[in-house]
Amino acid sequence: MADTTVRLTPGKRVLFLTKDPETVRRQLKGELNLQMKDLRVEDLMDDINTDAMAPAWACFDYRPDAQARSAYAGITVNGERLFWDGALKDGNFEVIVSGKRKGVGSSREQAVQAEKYAGIRIAIADGFAPIHARNNINSGVLMAGHDVLLRLQAGEEVPIEAFMTGRDPVTRLIIQAGGLFAFTRAVARGEAALPVPKTPARPMTIAEKILHSRIATPEKPAAIRPGDAVAVNVDGGFSHDFTSAQVHYFLTEEYGEGYKLKNPSKFAVFEDHMLYAQDMPTYAKFRPKLLEQSERQRAFQAATGVRAFLATNGVSPGICHTVAREKMIEPGDFIQATDSHTCMGGSLNSLAYGVGATEYAALVYSGITFIETPGSIRFELRGALRPGVTAKDVMLFILKEYAKPGKTLDLVMEFGGPGLAALSPDERATMANMATECAAKAGVFEGDASTVDWIVAHRPGTDAARLRSQLVGPDPGAEYTGGVHVVDLSAIEPMVATPGDAAKGISSDPTNGALIRDIGEVRIDIAYGGSCTAGKEEDLDMYARVMSAALASGRRVAENVNFFIQFGSESVEAYATARGYLDVFAKTGVKVIKPGCGACIGCGPGISENKQQVTVSAINRNYQNRSGPGALYLASPLTVAASAVMGRIAAYDPKMFV
Repeated sequence: MADTTVRLTPGKRVLFLTKDPETVRRQLKGELNLQMKDLRVEDLMDDINTDAMAPAWACFDYRPDAQARSAYAGITVNGERLFWDGALKDGNFEVIVSGKRKGVGSSREQAVQAEKYAGIRIAIADGFAPIHARNNINSGVLMAGHDVLLRLQAGEEVPIEAFMTGRDPVTRLIIQAGGLFAFTRAVARGEAALPVPKTPARPMTIAEKILHSRIATPEKPAAIRPGDAVAVNVDGGFSHDFTSAQVHYFLTEEYGEGYKLKNPSKFAVFEDHMLYAQDMPTYAKFRPKLLEQSERQRAFQAATGVRAFLATNGVSPGICHTVAREKMIEPGDFIQATDSHTCMGGSLNSLAYGVGATEYAALVYSGITFIETPGSIRFELRGALRPGVTAKDVMLFILKEYAKPGKTLDLVMEFGGPGLAALSPDERATMANMATECAAKAGVFEGDASTVDWIVAHRPGTDAARLRSQLVGPDPGAEYTGGVHVVDLSAIEPMVATPGDAAKGISSDPTNGALIRDIGEVRIDIAYGGSCTAGKEEDLDMYARVMSAALASGRRVAENVNFFIQFGSESVEAYATARGYLDVFAKTGVKVIKPGCGACIGCGPGISENKQQVTVSAINRNYQNRSGPGALYLASPLTVAASAVMGRIAAYDPKMFV
């Protein structure tokens, strides 16, 4: 077990991520050592996202030591990296300090590994995004608030208890052990026992019911409530070419070259995230590493026997979240995967969310994972969307009104109510997908007949009666940690998330929602439709609807605008082809891209090339530099297509091209 107290190591340093870049530079150069007592939390960077800590290209090498050299490479000032190569690792730091909500965005554990292998053992912030916090815990990196740092810098030997405030019993044991693998070894040796909650029978939410039904310990409580720690069986999951190599690395390090998985048929690998980056000039120097990642994923698949969704002739079968939804996930499932948008599976009435590579390696090995039962927030949907308004607009509204003030943080977003019937399964998938942008644990929809019909249509031969028996709804009287909130779908208007304003200290973020009618004239250079969020069948219907209307009126993509549409999967491409959409796109100047991830993570056509370019995109995130250096607005598929024709951001109106 780890030590019972924590103190700063003599000679080691503390790095404060201040909003003033020059202060950060001086610390990195060794010219300045700061004290928390001389600073305010307001002086520190808020909402540091995992793309900033470990941008996509920094993850092309799966080795943690290499990632440490590129720590914080995604933070730029006037186009230049604030952290040069090796800056954090060479600075002799063991504590890193930021402001509010650290680790938002992607689930990539490389963000934690970059810090850990650069020497950081304590992260200080006023709150951590849930997946990032879990990655810290599993990797053995301690977390605390600024009050604890004041004590440490005063020379106090702080009890380990101060780093476990509010944690459930199992998480406390993991922290005490020094990380997930260390805890797993302790359990195997009989040195640590799994506590079983004693919660009496009570009404439960959808998430609570799914988790309760999958408790793996012989003793099972009558019910569970938020905060209860349980070991649960996992129904399935996946990793992709961005993460599989690291999963394989961790499993080999822990269990040796000949390790075996308990239930490999439940899990899968996907070649979707980095495939098209291999041939991009931007990433030419990284090509050997990209190829190595692909080779190691294939080695992982061959060694374990997990399901393979790998590229054929250089073309991906599709984005993991899209394909998993088409082929793997069922109502009532508990799904874990190495990507924050795993929550998209919640559209099919499953509980699904992303985890880091360490946690995934542990659960894919045993089929079991340790979780703290999350609280839920309920969104009661009413009414129906007006023409020209989509589920993406609903999520941009929720991001602004609920996520920005922190009302969804670490909660399962449960969607139901009479308005549910007005949303198709594809539109529900858009909303579940973006639960992670809300810093929520997951998004889960009540299941209904359309859920079952959609699955059967995509998996012919599936027993519909069995699927209906698996549908999970909340119990009457279920308690919601975040309350119950009514969303009137008929009141939603077309929206965008703006790139923010660096000069005013407003970061580029999905929560920067604005009505299109209020943003004025915004000329664009790039329009992008695709990603797991917006590369589904119904999204293609929307792009085609707009472009068909444009074609009928003699219009096409505006001059000086590049409009890219990328399919979410090969089945979506087949769907679009069968309906003649490709002909419409060709005639109107749309550039079509084969299935897979791409511009959304800066690894494919559609990214901006310079800071002056403006993009309107149907993806899920607009963090600085995620899809190139230019300004990026998030919008619905209808808005993206309409804007591509108009040459400026414009909400779609069926009469706009008449």
